[in-house]
Amino acid sequence: MLDDQALMQALNSTPVTEGRRQDLWDDDHEVDRWAREHGGLGGDEERRWLRTARDALQAVESGTSEEPRLRRVLAGVHQVPRPSAAGVEWHLEVPPERRLAVELVLAWADVKERLPGRLRPCENTECRLFLLDRSRANTARWCSMKTCGNRLKARRHQARVRETPSPE
Repeated sequence: MLDDQALMQALNSTPVTEGRRQDLWDDDHEVDRWAREHGGLGGDEERRWLRTARDALQAVESGTSEEPRLRRVLAGVHQVPRPSAAGVEWHLEVPPERRLAVELVLAWADVKERLPGRLRPCENTECRLFLLDRSRANTARWCSMKTCGNRLKARRHQARVRETPSPE
């Protein structure tokens, strides 16, 4: 099953660099590399499902709902209980080319349940990254204080300086 780190890698695979949106998963080799790192097979169908799931999750977290796409990713998927020495284990019944996309959605659902309100988009409107706030106060606003947070604070400071009349 995918973890929080894999979820964040997928969600943050469309960064803005020098003011331009990039999609790291436009490159088939990059998606296949990510998929294989997480137990996937690679290939056209798996890439298509992963991109669909990633895009839908980004839209849901950004507030531009894509629930129909999520339903399509999850259609016909079952979790089946299997007894084991450790108790009951749940196994996914899903076509192999869709398994990673389903696990991505399940990792997102797990984060939403375990850490409610902690997964959100960066508050920098020019940024397309997401953050998983693990701070005690749940007050993180930016994907990175070094980049987005510092930039926005500097902009606000410059705006205040411009608005403050100079003493004559």
